[in-house]
Amino acid sequence: MRIGIVCYPTFGGSGVLATELGKALADKGHQVHFITYQQPVRLNVFNANIFYHEVRVPTYPLFDFAPYEVALASTMVDVIMNHDLDLLHVHYAIPHASAAYMAKQIVKSKNGRNVPVITTLHGTDITLVGRDKTYEPVVTFSINESDAITAVSENLREETFKSFPITKEITVITNFVDVSRFNKKPFDAFKKVIAPDGEKILVHASNFRKIKRVDDVVEIFARVRKQMPAKLLMVGDGPERPVAEELARNLGVADDVRFVGKQEQMEEIMAVSDIFLLTSDYESFGLSALEAMAARVVVISTNAGGLPEINIQGKTGFMANVGDVEAMSDYAIELLKDEDRLKKMKEAAYAQACKFDIKNIVPQYEKLYSRFCRMEPCV
Repeated sequence: MRIGIVCYPTFGGSGVLATELGKALADKGHQVHFITYQQPVRLNVFNANIFYHEVRVPTYPLFDFAPYEVALASTMVDVIMNHDLDLLHVHYAIPHASAAYMAKQIVKSKNGRNVPVITTLHGTDITLVGRDKTYEPVVTFSINESDAITAVSENLREETFKSFPITKEITVITNFVDVSRFNKKPFDAFKKVIAPDGEKILVHASNFRKIKRVDDVVEIFARVRKQMPAKLLMVGDGPERPVAEELARNLGVADDVRFVGKQEQMEEIMAVSDIFLLTSDYESFGLSALEAMAARVVVISTNAGGLPEINIQGKTGFMANVGDVEAMSDYAIELLKDEDRLKKMKEAAYAQACKFDIKNIVPQYEKLYSRFCRMEPCV
């Protein structure tokens, strides 16, 4: 198949999933064309079946904000027609689904082809941004005009039907993880640099937006630190990072917290960690938590959104209500003091992650594609 994948190229979950999906499809012999404004961060390997098409947005004095959606649609048209794509798979509804609809209509007017569009919903495109009255009519229309719609969790599927008048079925194809990538032995030298005296290591990874509640992560760690030697790795960057850094200083734990910025080699960081903290107001699925579990890291999270679909209370980790810093701290302290239970839960977390291995999920997308693909090019 010749597949166009449209996504954000950043460290967010939608971009990561889209890129890993494209790489897996290319490994299976499909031709994959990424269409976005810069090379995706996870697109770090050479594969003869992978192509990258940059969306160039011209700037003119007339525009305060350059019309990215128009440039994106035009690039889609160019790639569809010059590379004879079988379908477009767009990740994150805004603005990709509406741009794909526009591109589809343009191609149809030029050569009569009806290029299928599959839209995958990832979370805040539905639960936060999409609900804004500024965007809702376009979001609803473009989702309904998609040939197929998928969501990364049952919770997100339910939220979509609750929030929008969607007239089509939404298929749940969950997020996935490449277990083979994250199933690594810890690099002892790296661990000693972070925890020279054998301290327990907690980790958080996100885009540091308000919805992630990174201040809660720091507060949890401060409570843990009062009970035992420990270190905290804060992976990622974003608008709430200064808030978290200042809180760490105010709570007296700054020396034990490392803000390491955006990192591509998450498997090395996860391999040396004991507990992954995810304190979000909402997670449609929790891809970062799944990656942690694949690395045998126990997850302590909120019970928001789709997290209960992957994190099993008392088995793979623990969950608490949003903002319940005390409960999450108690869970972490109790677990870190019980080495035998910690080991058992690490293995249970890994076993749960294996259910979401990339090898189990990618065939579900291939099956979906095959419903729409023209017979002759589907090789």
